[in-house]
Amino acid sequence: MENKNTENDEISFKEFLETIKEWFDYLISSWKIILIFGVIGAFLGFSYSFVKKPVYIATLSFAIEDEKSGGGLGSALGLASTLGLDIGGSGGSIFTGSNLTELFKSRKMVEQTLLSPVKVKGKVISLAEMYIENNNWRERWNNNSLFKNLQFLPNNDRRNFTRVHDSILGNIYENLAKGDLDVDQKDKKISIITMQVLSKNELFAKYFCEALANQVGKFYIETKSKKSRINMDILERQTDSIRKELDDAITGVAVANDNIFNLNPALNVRRAPSSKKQVDVQANIAILTELVKQAELAKVTLRKETPLIQIIDKPILPLKKDQIGKFKGILIGAFLFTFLAALVLVIKKYIRESLNS
Repeated sequence: MENKNTENDEISFKEFLETIKEWFDYLISSWKIILIFGVIGAFLGFSYSFVKKPVYIATLSFAIEDEKSGGGLGSALGLASTLGLDIGGSGGSIFTGSNLTELFKSRKMVEQTLLSPVKVKGKVISLAEMYIENNNWRERWNNNSLFKNLQFLPNNDRRNFTRVHDSILGNIYENLAKGDLDVDQKDKKISIITMQVLSKNELFAKYFCEALANQVGKFYIETKSKKSRINMDILERQTDSIRKELDDAITGVAVANDNIFNLNPALNVRRAPSSKKQVDVQANIAILTELVKQAELAKVTLRKETPLIQIIDKPILPLKKDQIGKFKGILIGAFLFTFLAALVLVIKKYIRESLNS
């Protein structure tokens, strides 16, 4: 029984080899057709390498600053909290890791970056206008009254935009988000994030990459350190107010002393105003001393929290470019068309044999 199974397996394997040989011989007999397709593919691949514009890659890497509170500063902040004063301290880490990468790719950050000014050919324009010119959109808008006079001025107020402006910016954002913008933290153990911008225009890739990093940095400073900045401003206003009160109290003491000059020592009631002013002076000195201390701590806290992003590498011209070379184009074109020709011949033979059987 086992010998019979072995013989069947050998026959099946021989049949398989004979079938492979038959298909191979068939393809060899059709070598002229396959060769013609291969030559056509090589020619098209060579032509494509000329037509296809290179894609420039702008790369920028940055590190996330770790917030580490020192012992002395932590103690001082603890003392401030016991006095009922909130001067910030170490904030939450909402802009770290994957949250920060998503912030870079958010529509708000990208669209604000597109309104950043850049100097191109001696003219200051926005990155949005540069993108529109690079893609020849205005040539298609010349016959459309809705888009013909549409402009994106540098640092323009986003609130003044029309629905058409929003639509155009949305299209640019979608195009960038599809693959032209990539932000990634390659290793979770390393707090270094790499951003890449791809564009057919070398200058746009460089300018947009740098402008986006600056825009996100500004947003962090305005958002993450907002609480510390508000508290510092409050403390500075309170310090100025108490300092004015102290100056007035000192002047009041001097006036009261002038009023009791050469006064009969027996008339102590006349000395009461001077004593009250002196108490005000001492109280204001104590309050001012504490406020100055807390204001300085608030400044230290604010400096500690900013900036979050430390740039390591910036894109430097000439940028790296992804381009299909002539030899590579010939090989790819020849291989694809040769494979396509062989596939068509195999399908054609299979269909013919199926109809004849």
